[in-house]
Amino acid sequence: MDVWKNRRLLSFTEAAADFASGRSTPRELLENCIDRIGKDEPVVRAFVCMDLETARRSADESTQRYKRGHPLSPVDGCPIGIKDIISTQGLPTQMGSPAFKGWRSLGDAACVHALRTGGAVIVGKTVTTEFAIGLSRETTNPFDPERTPGGSSSGSGAAVGAGMVPIALGTQTQSSTIRPASYCGAYGFKPSHGRLRMEGVHLLSPTSDHLGIIGANLDDIWRIASRIALSVGSAGCEFMHRAGPLPEASKPKALLRLFTRGWDEMDPDSRSSFDALVADLQRRGISIVSKDEDPKVAALEAALERNIDSALDIVGFEMQWPFCDYLARYGEVIGPRIHAIIDRASRMTRARYVELLNMRHALARQMSQVLKAVGADAAILPASSGPAPVGLEYAGSRTYPSFATLIGFPSFALPLLSAQGLPFGVQLFGAVGRDGDLCATARWVDRAYGN
Repeated sequence: MDVWKNRRLLSFTEAAADFASGRSTPRELLENCIDRIGKDEPVVRAFVCMDLETARRSADESTQRYKRGHPLSPVDGCPIGIKDIISTQGLPTQMGSPAFKGWRSLGDAACVHALRTGGAVIVGKTVTTEFAIGLSRETTNPFDPERTPGGSSSGSGAAVGAGMVPIALGTQTQSSTIRPASYCGAYGFKPSHGRLRMEGVHLLSPTSDHLGIIGANLDDIWRIASRIALSVGSAGCEFMHRAGPLPEASKPKALLRLFTRGWDEMDPDSRSSFDALVADLQRRGISIVSKDEDPKVAALEAALERNIDSALDIVGFEMQWPFCDYLARYGEVIGPRIHAIIDRASRMTRARYVELLNMRHALARQMSQVLKAVGADAAILPASSGPAPVGLEYAGSRTYPSFATLIGFPSFALPLLSAQGLPFGVQLFGAVGRDGDLCATARWVDRAYGN
């Protein structure tokens, strides 16, 4: 039995319609969140800290705006969790590290500013692994406390999956938004690199880090992404043009299926679940193109396989500032995984770093060319290598979510699959900068198999 399907996520989009009609209020939605937090937080442990009194005042102010018929924006009244590497005025930002215990920023990150000025209700800071790359922390999976929620946006994924909030911000350097969304039965969105501003987020790798959003549905996610893009700007003109209402669903003509080593990591039940969905897509008239049908796809997979492990080398080289300073200042207070990454990076030459950046650009061009050559609207693959594994120290394989991250392409995780009675997601990723088009494809797939 898929017990996870009995858990209903909180939908802000549905609630906002009730706000406008007067059937409900932002304060009532917040109290629903607080009630769920009270019930589940002792086990799930998704939050580092909360300020519920300030959240209640914000919700009351939002309630009055709706009564006057003048909400500030489409996110007015939306309760939201903020990953604890994102600066948030009035709350500590501790990076999952004892070295930053109690540290407070002087202001909001750009994304938080966009949401706060749009009337969103900030509930609290969600747990992150150490600096979003270190060892996992205390958060548990909302469907099985013996399993990981995924990292590094572990608290954000668990908070949404448990129904504590409809939306939470995360980040992704390799797999940190798509994987926890997959494990926690939620929706995830990693935009094209640079399309949502990262100022005020503690960076690991400027060329790899993405802002991420985990939510109860695509509409909620798109509202949040659009608010950030339109109010504080973005580097992606196409995304800003499509920002606003959720794009209309668009049935894809073809999808590019990628196997990669992630397929070998999956158990038979998980493979069967994904295969069944792909087979049904074909029955609905969608062409599925894989390495077995086209040598260009085989060559692309081979190139991805050769180069995916070097993603961490790029990250490590760019982490040397400020982490060399952190290691000098705080020593063993900084966790062993970060020590190991920096030690490896110290032996890497700048020439090798430039070579890896060139490789990344070449892979992105190759992916774009293959999508165009086979007429595919997007690539389809699992969002993770099956459901969440048992244990809290290991956050699960990064294989499947990392490909889109390495080349900066947008991706969505849709909670449409299950194995062992637990959820995992379908991932779609598409052409860089075409986030709106990918969202339209994701919406069609979600309608066909989910909502």
